[in-house]
Amino acid sequence: MAKNIMLQGTMSNVGKSFLTAALCRILRQDGYSVAPFKSQNMALNSFITPDGAEIGRAQALQAEAAGIVPSALMNPILLKPTTDVGSQVIVNGRVRGNMRAAEYFRRKKELIPDIISAYNKLSEKHDIIVIEGAGSPVELNLKADDIVNMGLAELVSSPVLLVGDIDRGGVFAQLIGTLELLEKNEQDKVKGLVVNKFRGDISLFQNGIDILEQRSDKKVTGVIPYISCDLEDEDSLSEKLIKKNADGIIDIAVIHLPKISNFTDMDVFRQYDGVSVRYVSRAAELGVPDLIIIPGTKSTIADMKWLCESGLDEKIKACFKADVPIFGICGGYQIMGKTISDPTGSECSGSIHGLGFLDCDTVFSKEKRQTQTKGRFCSAEGFFSCLSGAEFYGYEVHMGVTECSGGSLNTQGGSFSSNAAGCYVHGIFDSAEVSGRLVRALFRRKGLKYSGEAVDRRRYRDIQLDLLAENVRKYINMELVYRIIEEGV
Repeated sequence: MAKNIMLQGTMSNVGKSFLTAALCRILRQDGYSVAPFKSQNMALNSFITPDGAEIGRAQALQAEAAGIVPSALMNPILLKPTTDVGSQVIVNGRVRGNMRAAEYFRRKKELIPDIISAYNKLSEKHDIIVIEGAGSPVELNLKADDIVNMGLAELVSSPVLLVGDIDRGGVFAQLIGTLELLEKNEQDKVKGLVVNKFRGDISLFQNGIDILEQRSDKKVTGVIPYISCDLEDEDSLSEKLIKKNADGIIDIAVIHLPKISNFTDMDVFRQYDGVSVRYVSRAAELGVPDLIIIPGTKSTIADMKWLCESGLDEKIKACFKADVPIFGICGGYQIMGKTISDPTGSECSGSIHGLGFLDCDTVFSKEKRQTQTKGRFCSAEGFFSCLSGAEFYGYEVHMGVTECSGGSLNTQGGSFSSNAAGCYVHGIFDSAEVSGRLVRALFRRKGLKYSGEAVDRRRYRDIQLDLLAENVRKYINMELVYRIIEEGV
């Protein structure tokens, strides 16, 4: 069976996912067969494995860092919020059903056999498992029957590194306070502390290291600087949803739907010089951009209602009349059609009119389509004719079936009309051919020529993972990490 090590955080968004990816890449570089594992993930950014299983996007990225194929074994439970009090529950990559939070907490212990089975199968195949916790291990009202933090560390006998985020302030209270709230046997599992996202001269923090070690009786395993590498976030706290990447010649506006999913679909455009990407959640913010993207959503009907209530629907329609091209992905594609109906209550029931840009009607069913896909754009009219013949790759994950009149946008379906287009393929912009053609066409619309190179997101992501690993290796005590892995709990 594999050795293991677990990263737990003092709160959400302290950098556990990226540090897990960094350790996976470092251990791979050092010659080990390594795999990531997260027993329970709550995220609307998901990924479809080659065998059609749905897992958290972070675990797919971590698998890429480890140099292995993503698998449902790496994330046996995925919760995708559908409302403020309920989620779609995905077990071993397949939908188990929708549950209210209270029901899930009553029943989550029933999933321990699925977790242990997945972990054991993964452990049989690899030398080391790098485990990621979730949120904080000391949410005291939620600790009973924990299956993702200390409860999991106990189940799989894993040592723990506790990660704090100094960039958000209060790192001493974060780390020492978290330790104080742990039970004695849980404290004993914590073998080291990590201070993450440090800005400035790390040598000036030596007295901080001394204080942490004296107060906690734990070794500070690393003080990691704020690393500027461009990798995909899955957390709803991502800065990408708040800040645009730059003031660009080309302005891409992404509609920030309340239940936005797979916002990583737009990351590739941030890599192009002169292109800005911003997320819009209020009508007054939209303006007249060069391109509007309506992304995926876990609750299409509810988010269409929100568009109407916020007034963004009318602003988007005005942009469409002003000849602004609009592209919809998955739920965004459904929103761009005429009607959306959910007769079986697979998401939120009811029906609603869409924006009406595409001659399409969507009906939800109980069956969920989960598949990787690739294809080629068909001949289209209007702005998106620039994509005719371009090859793409990606994946589909949706419960709706969309019927459209007219020609297909690409060989996997979709639709286009004038300067509107949409399809179900997540990651459709990731290939250099697709994103490059779109950027060049947007520049041409302004009478300009884009002189940079097109970007392939997969190749770029691999470079960024190497950059992440290189920087983390400099500032983490890998000798101590290996000793912790070898000695275990």
